Amino acid sequence: MCADTTLTTFVASDGDNVVIQDWPLEPGVHLRGVVILVHGLGEHAGRYDHVARQLNDWGFAVRGYDQCGHGESGGAPGSLPTDTRLLDDLADIVDSTRARMEKSTPLIVLGHSMGGLVAGRFVSLGIRPVDALVMSSPALNPGLSGFQKLLVAVLPKFFPNLRVGNGLNANYISHDPAVVAAYQSDRLVHDRISARLARFIATAGPATVALAPQWKVPTLLMYAGDDRLVQPQGSRDFAAAAPAAVVTTRCFEGLYHEIFNELDATPVFAALRQWLDQRF
Repeated sequence: MCADTTLTTFVASDGDNVVIQDWPLEPGVHLRGVVILVHGLGEHAGRYDHVARQLNDWGFAVRGYDQCGHGESGGAPGSLPTDTRLLDDLADIVDSTRARMEKSTPLIVLGHSMGGLVAGRFVSLGIRPVDALVMSSPALNPGLSGFQKLLVAVLPKFFPNLRVGNGLNANYISHDPAVVAAYQSDRLVHDRISARLARFIATAGPATVALAPQWKVPTLLMYAGDDRLVQPQGSRDFAAAAPAAVVTTRCFEGLYHEIFNELDATPVFAALRQWLDQRF
């Protein structure tokens, strides 16, 4: 049900280009809603083509974008020009997407890993209204050691643009060797992270969990029980604090970080579809 995908750009507040990828529905297909995809650290929106096409099959148009310092968008790999840049870009994407939609059409944000954190922080601060949120393996607890916490506290003050390896082990993104190999050979995937971006991840996660008791936006939280890249405890803490009537939680025991890219992702897609069907 997907028409040809399209690539466009818009200019962010600091002059950098942000690349947008759209997966529209075929003409004449009933539109149930629009999903904005927010990718994770070091990757890009194009890695979610199979997720977008599945959403298309269910009647949802999809829009993804490469975050600042990622994919085809501007900025040095892993950089973050300002503390709020990732949130500002998502606000711009929401605004431009709303401008193209009927007011009655639901808008859902789906974020994975760092993208799940960005989407969750965005919703927690009420930056723009959205109709629903899906967080996939969100980086609500990056699991920093005491020394790493010290570095995150000190380095951004003096060297905010210093970029180092992000430490992610690609072997733990999925149990599927083909997914790992494709990730490692993807020219748009990088392993850089700046001091400022590391601080954003380290501070925004706990801040989002702290606001979970006041959560009002319908949310599906899905996370991997055997995640080695972010701490599953962050999702557990969020789920325990959030209102059960607002936040639906699914833990997929035994899965690695990229739950949509596992050897058997059928239960993950089934959970997403069931939740969407109940609301839209």
